[in-house]
Amino acid sequence: MPIRVVIADDNLLVREGILHVLAHAREVEVVAIATDEESLVQAVEDHGPDVVLTDIRMPPTHGMEGIRIARRLRETHPAVGVIVLSQYADPQYALALLEQGSARRGYLLKDRIGERGELAAAITEVAEGGSVIDPQVVEELVLNRRAEEASPLSSLTPREHQVLAEIATGKSNAAIARSLVISKRAVERHVGSIFAKLKLPAEDEASRRVSAALVFLAGRRGS
Repeated sequence: MPIRVVIADDNLLVREGILHVLAHAREVEVVAIATDEESLVQAVEDHGPDVVLTDIRMPPTHGMEGIRIARRLRETHPAVGVIVLSQYADPQYALALLEQGSARRGYLLKDRIGERGELAAAITEVAEGGSVIDPQVVEELVLNRRAEEASPLSSLTPREHQVLAEIATGKSNAAIARSLVISKRAVERHVGSIFAKLKLPAEDEASRRVSAALVFLAGRRGS
């Protein structure tokens, strides 16, 4: 069965561009179009899509509607993937999107819309529970966090790499413990060590987990 997608953007040309790009993607079926936050929420209720492809800024406020909707759907429709399309390469927007976990979430720059294969591949990845971050955004994050000459990931132990990979999927410490068949306390020790080795700033736990996940994704792209 094709992946059911709802597209949300208040710009007609952007909507038409996305439709044109996806018209030949047999694995994708566009089931509804929305133009603002309210109509997007209604489209999700009416059509039960697998993935929402949404602009980051839409009516009514042209603020961060796309990210706000992604957070809302994480609670109300956790199986629905969300890909935010944005013109902003600032990693902080991606961090905001992923602060509740990276599973079924994507952040792409609008420059990628014209790349048919890449957009369809991103939709498939998110629908299957993965995450996709635009390479330019990852590059900005890595540049911002680059410490000295060596990659911070090189200092992690094999077990810490496993734990970090689990963090990148959005799992809690308890879920990681079950997945790796170790104690929750052991996971907590590994997470603390990962944060220290990656030299993440002392901020709230959720932000540090998101930052660690993005560093992991950046390292995977570069490998």
